[in-house]
Amino acid sequence: MKVLVVGSGGREHALCWAIAKSLRCDRLYCAPGNPGIAEIAECVEVGAEDLDGLVGLARERAVDFVVVGPEAPLVAGLADRLRESGIAVFGPSAAAAEIEGSKALMKDLCAKYNVPTADYAVFDEPDAAKEYIRAHGAPIVVKASGLAAGKGVTVCHNVNEAYAAIDHMMTEQAFGASGDEVVIEQCMTGEEVSFFALVDGAAAVFFGACQDHKARDDGDKGPNTGGMGAYAPTPLLAPALERQIMDTCILPMARGLAAEGRPFRGVLFAGIMMTAAGPRVLEYNARFGDPECQVLMTRLKSDALEALYACATGKLNAIKPAWRDEAALVVVMAAKGYPGSYEKGTEIAGLDAAAALKDVTVFHAGTKRQNGALVASGGRVLGVTALGATVADAQKKAYAAVDRVRWPGGFCRRDIGWRAIARAG
Repeated sequence: MKVLVVGSGGREHALCWAIAKSLRCDRLYCAPGNPGIAEIAECVEVGAEDLDGLVGLARERAVDFVVVGPEAPLVAGLADRLRESGIAVFGPSAAAAEIEGSKALMKDLCAKYNVPTADYAVFDEPDAAKEYIRAHGAPIVVKASGLAAGKGVTVCHNVNEAYAAIDHMMTEQAFGASGDEVVIEQCMTGEEVSFFALVDGAAAVFFGACQDHKARDDGDKGPNTGGMGAYAPTPLLAPALERQIMDTCILPMARGLAAEGRPFRGVLFAGIMMTAAGPRVLEYNARFGDPECQVLMTRLKSDALEALYACATGKLNAIKPAWRDEAALVVVMAAKGYPGSYEKGTEIAGLDAAAALKDVTVFHAGTKRQNGALVASGGRVLGVTALGATVADAQKKAYAAVDRVRWPGGFCRRDIGWRAIARAG
């Protein structure tokens, strides 16, 4: 097959890395890609949100199969456009992707189809939102309903913080139109698990779980980010819990979306809070997580391309994903200042030395070539990933590789995987 991966981040590098290993992949393209992806695929300068350009590229190169990485083109309808052109695509329709594009819709569907989640209310007017906060008190969670690159969620420890979050999203429009509507919900406590299932209409197959680290700083302190690192497998998920989440959080939503005329075809990513009362859905995403995809693809033993293609073509029952016994862990290296303002164009060196270590792969997330040098071009820039016998072993290898990267303009958390390591004693 000729395969096109859409996107330019660490998730897309991991997808290209896994797909390139498949015997079924004859030619691999990525649009727009990045310097790391360029080592294993032909990168084409077409933006991930240029729907006309992407459909034209797929036709021009006679692409057999398209894998869409980011959420924005899915919400905009890229998968619909490709299917209309007769091209197989991994990724849901715009109608199905609205499960991520509108948190308000997602919460309403959870209520309708009895999916366990936090109590909530939806507002499109700041004063009414603040009145709800005043009545319910804190802690409380304020979320921009629309897409906000993983940054539109504020856990508010007091009422004033919640008021400020409303002003930030709705009045100051920090996330543009995505904050015109907000979801305010009960604050759930517990550990969060990223849970993935391949879904084809009403059928679903478990496709791995891991734990992400959203806070910027060690000890889960600091502002929320798109994710500073992840590890898999998670010790929280015994087989019985995995089945419970499939039965209560994945299958009811897959069937509900089909019943709503929004059949989902692609990967359904549920953020699950493991509360004292059982698993509860925090959110759904319509694509692989980043940086979760890096550890999932590193641990995947079976053919990634076969699994994604089977899901896209209605043959999900023909696959049974197989996973390595080892743990995988990714450390995200980000530009200093992220998730706030940060400098672009700082030079990065030492990646060959890092990748030369056994069981280490360095995924590019926000890099570009500039005058022959590799420089940072985004907030989250590298995903240094390692396999190990245990999470602690994988952590040790990943940080050994991080220490070989020469990038004064970057930083990372130094405690990725700490919960699993502490639990293991």
